[in-house]
Amino acid sequence: MSTLSTRYTLTQSQKMMIFVLSMSLYGLSNMFTELIPSIQLGPIELSVEYFAFIPLTLCMLFHPLYAAVGASVGEIIFGELMLGQFGGIGEVEKFITFSLAMYTAGRMVSDPTNKRQIGIAAMTGVAIHQLLSSIVDVVKVWVGVEELEAVQGLAESIVIIEGVGFLNDVLFSGILFALLPTLYLVPRLYGKIEPLLGMRPRHKDTKYEMSNWLSPKFIIMGVVLALLAVGAEVMSETEWSFGEWELPFAESSENTLIWVSIAAAAVIAIVTISILRSKASKSANRTDTKNA
Repeated sequence: MSTLSTRYTLTQSQKMMIFVLSMSLYGLSNMFTELIPSIQLGPIELSVEYFAFIPLTLCMLFHPLYAAVGASVGEIIFGELMLGQFGGIGEVEKFITFSLAMYTAGRMVSDPTNKRQIGIAAMTGVAIHQLLSSIVDVVKVWVGVEELEAVQGLAESIVIIEGVGFLNDVLFSGILFALLPTLYLVPRLYGKIEPLLGMRPRHKDTKYEMSNWLSPKFIIMGVVLALLAVGAEVMSETEWSFGEWELPFAESSENTLIWVSIAAAAVIAIVTISILRSKASKSANRTDTKNA
């Protein structure tokens, strides 16, 4: 049927709501990860990197571009600015790598009821993000803008450290906080949460405005963005760095600022969901009136 292959279109208002919802929910979850202590094993740190299932679920259920970018902006606003600090140009690397990874995972899922697709996409998204972050760290040591040699005089030892860190983040955070909750949430929320928020559920034959995610255009765009992220992060470690700042009381008031950030993100998320539900209810009432 022709209606099954139509483009997946949203109004500007719906796109903005997805962006704000992803921003606030991921920002909220990011603050809770700040409260979870990490374990240091020599040069290797074991920690809860992030609750990636939140942006992954939103990217798979709604529009992946706006959900992915919204989550990255939420990390900057609630995890940096509201804590009284900002990494300047160094934040560009985090923004690009995380947005690219989540967007790719969202585009990989054409059928939100297919658990195989969801599982592969969730792990791929985490792996892309962690791999790009590890490559950036290795490049910084190899070009000499950062010093980290587990074995004195052997710069290649950074590869071992980053390799172990990559496996830890993918297998630990990836499975526990991305794969399992995403596999549980997406099939159960699909078809139920979208109407409550006034949106049409995605269909497996739905097409996006952009071309296929594995197209040459998308691959070239991803490589260019990855190179831009590496360049920005390397620059942030040199004298060319700019935009970095921290408020004088940021460190001493860190716990207070975390809770302020949590409260702000929660309020924005609740207000956004309330607005979406109100619009959905009005739309349903208008439809009932016309059918009466």
